[in-house]
Amino acid sequence: MDEYIQDFIRESEENITELNNSLLELENDPNDAEAMDSIFRTAHTLKGNFAAMGFQNGSNLAHAIEDLLDEIRQGRMDVTPEIMDHVFAGVDKIELILAEIEEHGESKTDPSATIEDIRNTLETADEAPDDDETATETTAAEAALSRLDDPSALADVDVVFHADVEMRDSQMKGVDAMFVLGEVTEQLELLGAVPSVEAINDGDYDDGFDLFVTGGDEEKANEVVNGVGKVEAATISDVTDDIPDAISEADGADDADETADSVSESTSDPDSADDSDASDGSNESDASNESDASSEADTSTTKTQVDEIQSIRVGVDQLDDLHGLVEQLVTSRIKLRRSVEQSELGSASDNLDELDKITTSLQDTVMDMRLVPLKKIVDKFPRLVRDLARTQEKEIDFEMEGKNIELDRTILNEISDPLMHLLRNAVDHGIETPDEREANGKPRTGTVHLRGKRERDRVTIEVSDDGAGIDADAVRTKAVSKGIMSRQEADELSDEEVYELIFHAGFSTTDEITDVSGRGVGMDVVRNTIKRLDGDISVESELGDGTTISLSLPVTVAIVKVLFVESGEEEYGIPIKNVDEIRRMGEVQHIEGEEVITHDDTVYPLIRLGRALDVPGETKNGDGMLVRVNESERQVAIHCDAVSRQEEVVVKPFEGILSGIPGLSGAAVLGEGDVVTILDVESL
Repeated sequence: MDEYIQDFIRESEENITELNNSLLELENDPNDAEAMDSIFRTAHTLKGNFAAMGFQNGSNLAHAIEDLLDEIRQGRMDVTPEIMDHVFAGVDKIELILAEIEEHGESKTDPSATIEDIRNTLETADEAPDDDETATETTAAEAALSRLDDPSALADVDVVFHADVEMRDSQMKGVDAMFVLGEVTEQLELLGAVPSVEAINDGDYDDGFDLFVTGGDEEKANEVVNGVGKVEAATISDVTDDIPDAISEADGADDADETADSVSESTSDPDSADDSDASDGSNESDASNESDASSEADTSTTKTQVDEIQSIRVGVDQLDDLHGLVEQLVTSRIKLRRSVEQSELGSASDNLDELDKITTSLQDTVMDMRLVPLKKIVDKFPRLVRDLARTQEKEIDFEMEGKNIELDRTILNEISDPLMHLLRNAVDHGIETPDEREANGKPRTGTVHLRGKRERDRVTIEVSDDGAGIDADAVRTKAVSKGIMSRQEADELSDEEVYELIFHAGFSTTDEITDVSGRGVGMDVVRNTIKRLDGDISVESELGDGTTISLSLPVTVAIVKVLFVESGEEEYGIPIKNVDEIRRMGEVQHIEGEEVITHDDTVYPLIRLGRALDVPGETKNGDGMLVRVNESERQVAIHCDAVSRQEEVVVKPFEGILSGIPGLSGAAVLGEGDVVTILDVESL
């Protein structure tokens, strides 16, 4: 059962993300039929899966959301931000239920309040003046015809189940129907049903139902439906020619009703029959519900987070490659053991070379298998930006590019929170209010971009906005007021150097503390996380035009070549890419009491490793070796007792309380089982 639970959780997580994004597309374009189809397909899957796994609270909530969305699809409710707040609040509650199931194996959340809120919204819509039943049928028929690419392709699929289905309870009948509806919506276009889709989902039918579909000929419809689940037979018939006559009859009835309404209005008191009064009353009821939904949505905004990636999809070809390499590995091991047993050193050396090639290929294959598309984490961000924009009453278009670029799963897990923080800053600090933008000659709607691009063995991710930009003078003033530097030092900084101050711990130019920002935490953590992953972060900004923050990251986890150095009784590793020169210790000079060395007339501050890390055992202060660091990393030279060797290692970044120790970036386990600390030359 645990295996099924995990599959259910992973699939439901993907469905919730897809549902959120489809809802956002519908909110941006209420006429997007493709988004609406995706919404119903996904919501229906969620409802059926929760019910099949026995989690009725989630199924009931998904059902209520479906009912609300059906009102929109039938044209009885408009797509408004307020209505969508109710829908998103319901989706958030489903996500909460799913999280409880993952953590505890069950959910104790009672969604009845959220369901009641959604039902109240539905009742409000039902109370509003509406056309009669015939007019509603006419609208549905016209909508069906308008969605047909080929007017001759509308088919009635009469689905009949096996006799035992009629004896089952309604919940299981709903599950039986779910398989049929799932296949139909996946391969055809479902335009309507008798009884309604909602009734079919609830198992409220006898031995079968009728589906009105398009998107294929009779043969395809028959192929899709027959043989699914407990379907005994499916009769396909073309009903396109019947629709225009039905519309004509309904139009005639509608015209008669309009005449009657006209007569009624002309003979009644205009004040008592004022449509606007009825509308106001309806809106007042809506406002109360919308306020509740907004509040719930706002609360969820502050808690939004991206879950750690728990599973990845691996192609069959990669598994075959892995299997082939394991076979070669076993064969090579046997050959090597035989060579050693027979003391054939020449043969053993050849076998070792072969083993080295196999393990290298094995390493590359496994690293490729760990790569996950960026969309795995960023697909949840559109909802985050939407909720923040709603909370702050801003109008924002959020665009993403390069979602299919792949990074190692570990790196994606680590950067999800930093990316979220950068987006929150872009919305809160970057994008101005619509009135401010309009006053400055900008469009009322701001734009936030998230772009990903691959550059050889690194990936660049940019978060940019077309907002107010960073006021360098304001940052200088704040730095002085916080005692970070003197006024003179601040004035001597270039704008690019000033932008780096936003990564200073506790630094914030926002005086007002909100749920989104203003506490001076976050940007320092963002930089530390990126640096820990062997990445870089940079800022570009233009006052009045916006800001771009760029992250440069390795594609895979840090398998790096390391220079091993000794100090006292300890051994440390320095990434080779940080090293510019290795030489014996030379003459040491003193400037303002600090030790320095010179190279090509350039002065390098000297760091004695033993003192910096309080290494036990005696260190060679007078002689030893000198490791000069690349100027692009830091203009400094490191003294150590000895340089031993170079070796490729897997670096595991420090986490938790160890992650903030200056000078240390992670650790590597050597072949002998020894653990060696890897130095961070920038913070040493």
